[in-house]
Amino acid sequence: MDVRALIFDVDGTLADTERDGHRVAFNRAFAEAGIDWHWDVERYGELLAITGGKERMLQHWRDVDRAAADAPGAAERVAALQRAKTAHYVRLIGTGALHLRPGVARLLHQARAAGLRLAIATTTTPDNVTALLRATLGDDAPGWFSCIGAGDVVPRKKPDPGIYRWVLDRLGLAPGRCLAFEDSGNGLRAACGAGLRTVVTPCGYTAGDDFTAAWACLDGLGESDAPASGRVAGAAWRGVVDLDTLRGWARA
Repeated sequence: MDVRALIFDVDGTLADTERDGHRVAFNRAFAEAGIDWHWDVERYGELLAITGGKERMLQHWRDVDRAAADAPGAAERVAALQRAKTAHYVRLIGTGALHLRPGVARLLHQARAAGLRLAIATTTTPDNVTALLRATLGDDAPGWFSCIGAGDVVPRKKPDPGIYRWVLDRLGLAPGRCLAFEDSGNGLRAACGAGLRTVVTPCGYTAGDDFTAAWACLDGLGESDAPASGRVAGAAWRGVVDLDTLRGWARA
């Protein structure tokens, strides 16, 4: 079946944003609010098992002070912290501190040139998505995507497949006409739950996740001078992931 659309996760998939992006922005928001939380690299890695920034903060709060986390007004305080964190993240992205993973820009340009549709399916906020796209691909980049599913547009976050179903509905395409790109076990479960074949490119925080169900699991998308490697349909593979490669895998 011919591929008509590519659907991308954002954090960890388009760019490795978690450790030096979101984590830093969370810590700046905590300091600004006078809260004595600081997420080091290890603690943030533990919290990444939970999808969604508000959900991570609430879990951390419960870990350190459950009574306060369950008190009236806690949800509103977490929401305010999330807004502050997003503002810090957008400013950080604007400095050019974060970059797309190798091969991502190339594949996006190839897909656009070939007339494939592009979409986003992520748990991060819309502002975070547009900030990253504009900083790395240009001011018009958000308009490249037929659909951007982000934040709280669905009631449950990954691994629930709702965000992918929401995107597929707006694309008007069956799952078999699309490919998903993810970096985490939670993301893979969400994509597979929506019936999507999924290319997984783990990042530092997600390398130990279970990717048994992935259509392809590679260390990246690769470039001509630095090919990607991994497994496709259970077989070892090495090369550059481009449209011809994806179409060949889909036909097989």
